[in-house]
Amino acid sequence: MNLNKLKSAFKQAIVYGIATVFPRVVSVLLVRLHTDKSVLENISDYGDLSIIFSYIILLNVLLSYGLETAFFRFFNSYSKKSNVVSTSSISIILTSLMFLAIGLTFTDQISDFIGIRSDYLYLVIWILVLDSLVVIPFAYLRLNNKAIRYTLIKIFNVIVNVSLNIFFLIFLKNNHTKSPSLDYIYVENFEINYIFISLLISSALTFLVMSNFYVNIQYKIDFKLLKKMLKYSVPILLAGLAYSINESFDKILLDYFDVDKAQIGMYAACYKLALFITLFSTAFKLGIEPFIFSTAKNNSPEKAYALILEVFVILGSFILIAVVVFIDILKFLFIGDSAYWEALYIVPIILMANLFLGIYQNLSVWYKVTDKTKFGAYISIFGAAITLSVNIALIPYYGYLGSAIATFLAYFVMAMISYFLGQRHYPIPYNLPKICIYILLSTFLAFTSFYIFPGNYYFGIGILILLGLIIIKFEKDTIKLINNEN
Repeated sequence: MNLNKLKSAFKQAIVYGIATVFPRVVSVLLVRLHTDKSVLENISDYGDLSIIFSYIILLNVLLSYGLETAFFRFFNSYSKKSNVVSTSSISIILTSLMFLAIGLTFTDQISDFIGIRSDYLYLVIWILVLDSLVVIPFAYLRLNNKAIRYTLIKIFNVIVNVSLNIFFLIFLKNNHTKSPSLDYIYVENFEINYIFISLLISSALTFLVMSNFYVNIQYKIDFKLLKKMLKYSVPILLAGLAYSINESFDKILLDYFDVDKAQIGMYAACYKLALFITLFSTAFKLGIEPFIFSTAKNNSPEKAYALILEVFVILGSFILIAVVVFIDILKFLFIGDSAYWEALYIVPIILMANLFLGIYQNLSVWYKVTDKTKFGAYISIFGAAITLSVNIALIPYYGYLGSAIATFLAYFVMAMISYFLGQRHYPIPYNLPKICIYILLSTFLAFTSFYIFPGNYYFGIGILILLGLIIIKFEKDTIKLINNEN
């Protein structure tokens, strides 16, 4: 095991954690703004907003079509690295322009089909195109360990977005009558449009910051390479679409089953409180993924992969309990109207679901390094099938609780399938007893704190300290191994 590389990977994960967690935490603060009665008067308006963002998640995956992961894979294995950069870039440019042309031509027809107002849809199309055009430039920064630059640009993006939200939704709304210039740009009942205009401007500025990447590349496409990359990325695309169904399609299905938009708004707002596990998982993945690909051809990298999962589960278990313990504080910080709190009881379920999603992502190393990405697609499609079927079965009876249960079952089953298939195709010596103990212990403590001792900080902080002491006592070797520079 290359300890120096692994230690560097964990450090990268911390930096990417800042890049991922800080912007998203700040973005989650937008939930506080958007759920304030003075901004969106009706909870149903937030339900509409959540449904639109669900479609954005689906289309973001479609427009990147697994090319980011393929870019990592082929840059590390292909001899002509400049060809990988240019081919990937040209491919993403062409597909983005094609989507833009189709979207703007058939805006009204698409609007009628999916039930999103055409003025919202027009803004969403431009946002999606701009975001897709920075996929490869951001991947290139990660590949070259430009974590600081990556982080600063991500933070810049979210600061612009949040600042514009505050300007349009608070300052402009409250002060437009005091200034002719402000009154000129103010439109009454235009709040959702302003939210998407803010996102569009932040995406456009981010693209401008990253546009130097497109100036410096060679515009030469290697069709043989492109064919290989697409073959590698298509299963990842299918897996990504399946993941986005697991992550966001529940809001669309709730709307399909005519669940009240206010109920969808409550569910979507409280769902955001469970994102802390997802934020951690994403940051961890961003830092660790380049290490996984760069060490795939080394002798016996399996021990490193096993250690990575252990560290993830230990840290994820601690975060799970911390969110549950401080849920009463978090709800005040992130949700502006107490009417939304009706859906808080689904938070522990979604937290556990996201923990198993992170475990699945770490377990997926076996099919990525062996180029068997089709298995990732199979597993994710099976998970999406669970999401769809359980939602369809439970929503008519249990509403959004059925959606929360469906999310947990999908990610749990996906993790289990990936583990057993991985041990068959690419055995990794995971310490399964230890991993199971941490998961079961954190689940028991979290659910006990939330459902039996809600708001009891003596109990909550006590179990956090207990878990921290357990980690310190029993993970000394792991901590020393990560810190060992020899």
